[in-house]
Amino acid sequence: MSEVSLKQAAALRDRLSREAEAGGYHLNPDVEFTEDLASGLLVNEDRYGYRVCPCRLASGKKEADLDIICPCDYRDADLGQYGQCYCALYVSGEVLRGERQTRSIPERRPPVEVRERKAAGRGASGPAGALPTTVWRCRVCGYLCARDEPPEVCPICKAGKERFERFM
Repeated sequence: MSEVSLKQAAALRDRLSREAEAGGYHLNPDVEFTEDLASGLLVNEDRYGYRVCPCRLASGKKEADLDIICPCDYRDADLGQYGQCYCALYVSGEVLRGERQTRSIPERRPPVEVRERKAAGRGASGPAGALPTTVWRCRVCGYLCARDEPPEVCPICKAGKERFERFM
């Protein structure tokens, strides 16, 4: 990696860290590790035109890769269940405080055939308009999110997970 790209990776890591903390998330505290991932994001942005996760195989078609553009659609579920996202760029407060270690986790992204069926409208489950997951509402600011578990911290008002209620 050239010195310029090292600087770019460090700058991206710093920006991602500021944005993560502002949104109630945390980057992996291992600076070298996160700069390597930031470098991968920059390489993928140069290669594909968008920052697809460096730990996954991209198709090169943005519409097909929307779910793995960083931060990916699977980040929050992975953080809730494993304390980290798939590539461990984002980690939970437990990992940040050293109460939990990062480790390899299973891939949550469905196989390409399932994603293609879903994109074609043939993979929907449940009645029309039904949401596939629970909607959570922050009781402090009203922020809504559709996911299996509420976020660790509200990205709007920074209220803790315990301040969320099932909305639907």
